[in-house]
Amino acid sequence: MPTVEERELARLRAMTAEEKLRVSDRLWREARALARAAVAQRHPAWSSEQVTAETRRLMSGGRA
Repeated sequence: MPTVEERELARLRAMTAEEKLRVSDRLWREARALARAAVAQRHPAWSSEQVTAETRRLMSGGRA
């Protein structure tokens, strides 16, 4: 019986490039939304612009 990892790898290998791109885009958007929510929770007094700027900085590896 294949392991969970082996089944997942087979599923990923069977995906088209377009499917992989859609999955990666969805994951990126979800990560960005989670990061934004975390920043907003840590800094409730910040404006939306400040939260956005910090989220961008975090999502770019802290370089922006």
